[in-house]
Amino acid sequence: MKKNKKLERLPDAELDIMLVLWDADKPLAKSKITELLKDKRNWSVSTVQVLLTRLTNKSFVELVKEKRFNFYKAIVSEDEYKRYETKTFIERMHENSFKNLIATLVENKTITKDDIDEIADIIRKADKDD
Repeated sequence: MKKNKKLERLPDAELDIMLVLWDADKPLAKSKITELLKDKRNWSVSTVQVLLTRLTNKSFVELVKEKRFNFYKAIVSEDEYKRYETKTFIERMHENSFKNLIATLVENKTITKDDIDEIADIIRKADKDD
């Protein structure tokens, strides 16, 4: 990611483009992006172009010119964006409390016993690493 550029939450349409770019892990032409999205979004190439321009302006995507062809590649990694989204979600929705998040998942029966066991293992491993 470019220096001094702050991440921001992406609208669903822009996130769909990013998911395609992250999955490809290589620069793609806008026609290929449109094709890869056809089952999820019935967008024209011009719609995809508008979204790619927005993502470029937000410094999420970079235009790569090869000869007479334009390709687009993600410059914000999927992991970087997931960390940002998770942090802001917990701050906004759970008062910056992991305890509140887990309590909500347990209360709504969204989390299983196996999930709880896996989380406990992750915490124990992290505790050992410190």
